[in-house]
Amino acid sequence: MSIDNDLGADVPGRLTENIMHFGRLLRAAGLPVGTGKVLDAVHAVTAAGIARRDDFYWTLHAVFVNRRDQRPVFDQAFHVFWRNPAILERMMSLLLPTMRGEETLAEGPALSRRVAEALRIPDVVDAAGEAVEPDEIAFDAAMTWSGDEVLRAKDFEDMSSDETREALAVIRRMRLPLMSTPTRRFRPDPSGRLADMRATLRAALRSGSDFIPFQWRRRRTRHPPLVVLCDISGSMDRYGRMLLHFLHAVTNDRDRVHTFLFGTRLTNVTRYLRHKDVDAALVKVGQAVEDWAGGTRIGHCLHVFNARWSRRVLGQGAVVLLITDGLDREDGRGLGDEMERLRKSCRRLIWLNPLLRYERFEPRSLGVRAILPHVDDFRPVHNLESLADLARALSSESPRRPEPMARWRETAA
Repeated sequence: MSIDNDLGADVPGRLTENIMHFGRLLRAAGLPVGTGKVLDAVHAVTAAGIARRDDFYWTLHAVFVNRRDQRPVFDQAFHVFWRNPAILERMMSLLLPTMRGEETLAEGPALSRRVAEALRIPDVVDAAGEAVEPDEIAFDAAMTWSGDEVLRAKDFEDMSSDETREALAVIRRMRLPLMSTPTRRFRPDPSGRLADMRATLRAALRSGSDFIPFQWRRRRTRHPPLVVLCDISGSMDRYGRMLLHFLHAVTNDRDRVHTFLFGTRLTNVTRYLRHKDVDAALVKVGQAVEDWAGGTRIGHCLHVFNARWSRRVLGQGAVVLLITDGLDREDGRGLGDEMERLRKSCRRLIWLNPLLRYERFEPRSLGVRAILPHVDDFRPVHNLESLADLARALSSESPRRPEPMARWRETAA
């Protein structure tokens, strides 16, 4: 079996191996490709043949692509991998090459970040070109510290590119367990404490006897809606980009999550963050937001939210996360009134401020002073550890006015 010239090479007997390498490339790029799919692809190509490049493309597409958002990744990976003989020869040695953009897609669209990173992941091979498992290295961990702990405590602003990638991988696995709250509806429950008279009468009519089986019920519980108002001004730029990955993970983990970004204007990005692919979601967010890394008009943006969105998304005891450093170019004009209205419309209002990471932080800004009296909790948000602390705080009910807030309110006053 061979690949014809239209596919870029004529390599007898190596097509199966090349399909295996191609499957590894797709898996490294984020597609769910396992051994079973690789075997299915080999059988499909054997049955369909490779007389034409289009037939070969759509045969592999039918096996490896399950969702619409996987198509762009597969398309770019296919045209890079099967482009010319030089790439195929290097791939047959099980070494994914480090390629420059002009060598791979000189005439095509820009290579996606996922495919580019996948092409830079080397495999370990022996002298015969066979894949080998890396040796496990055992060492004594006494008197050492964990790199994970260092990463968790490191500020987002101080992270290198490699550390940022590791942090994003951790953020994508994070979950935000909101505490369940009781609703006004009830459900049947034999161990409930409330009598269900309607169900009791119906049971009595069905039995047709003098004995009335008593029925019980209890309130239904449900996670409250989560509303996020995130500042994307210039002073919050680095933190905003990291937090968007966190918000994407939260949005895809649970229902009723509403996300709004604000700088000089308010933008609802909830629909875009529901996209399963984080890269595609952030591209859509970037296209929708017009005031990224600009100024900040917190009072104006909160006024727009309270007037247009609060009744739609703040029902059923919503929890609100306000993510901002409180630096307002309008010196907090009208901010106190809007914060008071927002606080009265939600169950719990938590302010996440990256400036709180400094031990000597004091609420001197007029914007900070206007916000502080109306929040239930005041927390830092500058590293992975702070995000983990936020998840623990939201998983339990806290007092509406916790004691640590008293010190900040006295300072702001």
